[in-house]
Amino acid sequence: MTLSGKRVLITGGGSGAGADLARGFAEAGAVVVISGRRLDALQSVANTTGAHPVQADVTDEASVRAMFAVAGPCDIVIANAGAADSAPMSRTTLDQWNAMIAVNLTGVFLTLRDGLNQMQGWGRLITIASSAGLKGYAKITPYAAAKHGVIGLTRSLALEIAKKPITVNAICPGFLHTPMTDHSVQVIAGKTGRSLAEARAALESLSPQNRLYQPSEITATALFLCSPGSEGINGAAIPITGGEA
Repeated sequence: MTLSGKRVLITGGGSGAGADLARGFAEAGAVVVISGRRLDALQSVANTTGAHPVQADVTDEASVRAMFAVAGPCDIVIANAGAADSAPMSRTTLDQWNAMIAVNLTGVFLTLRDGLNQMQGWGRLITIASSAGLKGYAKITPYAAAKHGVIGLTRSLALEIAKKPITVNAICPGFLHTPMTDHSVQVIAGKTGRSLAEARAALESLSPQNRLYQPSEITATALFLCSPGSEGINGAAIPITGGEA
């Protein structure tokens, strides 16, 4: 498969799944633009993938508009930027709630809205949601609520654009082998007294395959959604969960 002649914008492109998406789409021949808040991280990915870095904050409307102005017309927009936090509901502050909704849901809304508005003809919109958008997990209420919202946003937008040569779909992975999960492991260990290995094993046990998922699995799914034969896949929430119900 080649994406030669296509331009893709990937938010949260400075690490983890975003960095792997940049690699995969560059290898497929696309012109890749990556965005994020940390320019040094973006530049590091750009140095190895040939991607074009654009500093932006997806929670800020003006910043998102400026991001697209710099990126140029994009055929593929992947709303990957996100963050995680955890606390029991009884100890979750309003600031924590607002922060999770801002980056994980409002950021997706702004990215998809402006991404859609600049598309001309064929296009692909992809949201990186989570298995937490398909089910509940304890102690991540704001994050799970935001990811449920991303899937609702994706499904509703799919119906709005169904008559256009544009599709929108959500990819919903379980815990990934990324720096974000490494942080979660450290938080679990710090709060429970478990070792880092025990904390990681607890996350791995949530998967029927007893493992963390690889960023490359997200990239492969995203590339498929941009390939010939994917035209009828619209409004889907695609799990990468090893069969987790």
